[in-house]
Amino acid sequence: MTYIVTEYCEKCKYTDCVEVCPVEAFHEGPEMLYINPETCIDCNACVEECPVEAIYADVDVPEKWEHYTQLNADKCDEYPVIIESKDPLPTARTLEEIQSSGV
Repeated sequence: MTYIVTEYCEKCKYTDCVEVCPVEAFHEGPEMLYINPETCIDCNACVEECPVEAIYADVDVPEKWEHYTQLNADKCDEYPVIIESKDPLPTARTLEEIQSSGV
């Protein structure tokens, strides 16, 4: 099992999750983060830290976001590892804002 970053991270890129990852499994793209399935040790630490609830266990990813499973694996080959927290993107929204927008 691995964890997957999904749609709510797009255009937000909160990095709270990066700080708690014990194995440096996160990769940073221009608009979101990705979890490397080969590095992730299934510790679940990142899930609680994500302020927009964008991270799921691969077996729990909502059906409408299943394509993020492969996307995370693919993008980790493309983007560098991120190990320190950064400011979110200027377009970042709160969970309440995301949920009220109907996404």
